[in-house]
Amino acid sequence: MRTTASRLLATFRLLALFLVMSAAAVATPPGDARFRLLKLDGYHVKWGTAEFGAGATVTYAFVNVPRRFDGARNCEELVPVDALARQHRISLAILHEEAAAAFRMWERVANISFRRAENPDEADILIGAQGRPRGRAYANVIPRGDKADGIQGIQQAVACLNPEHRWKVGFDGNIESFDIRYTLVHEIGHAIGLDHAGPSGQVMSFSYDEAHYELQPGDIRGAQMLYGIRRMN
Repeated sequence: MRTTASRLLATFRLLALFLVMSAAAVATPPGDARFRLLKLDGYHVKWGTAEFGAGATVTYAFVNVPRRFDGARNCEELVPVDALARQHRISLAILHEEAAAAFRMWERVANISFRRAENPDEADILIGAQGRPRGRAYANVIPRGDKADGIQGIQQAVACLNPEHRWKVGFDGNIESFDIRYTLVHEIGHAIGLDHAGPSGQVMSFSYDEAHYELQPGDIRGAQMLYGIRRMN
């Protein structure tokens, strides 16, 4: 009887533990917060101080002449976006506004600020069209070399768009044509130190979709891990 009672007690305890675990799973807050930090040569990368949570100020510019980045994994040849804008009937003014809006999306959630530089030679992040079109869009990150606690600083980053792909402004349900702002938000995410978060669910996911226009919980969590929470004035 004692053995039977002990077995019953153990069974009840296991059942209780299962119910507690099930309740915890059900109580998990909604929202997928998956993210991945970019790693180069075994080190995470970020702007500013090589320290998680430290803020940064970064400049950006559109290239005005062709540029080469020999040995770059992505965006080896960069050209101005003028032809891309004309081909897809997007004015340069609108394209620049969409880029500024893309940078602001990251500014609103993390302690990183962006300022447009008049001279591309002085910019941290360069934006342009691909000189040798392939894929859809890419980013390339060049580390500075200073390293501390598994992190190294970023020296420069480049974002490039394929001028032969179909581009648009705004969502219309046609995922064969990419929204400029959404795409730039994604590439800027790489440029500040975020990797792909998975196939879907975040702006930093590797599949383009039009399910959401704003940054998702994982995007925000990753940016805040790198740069801290946005400081309100």
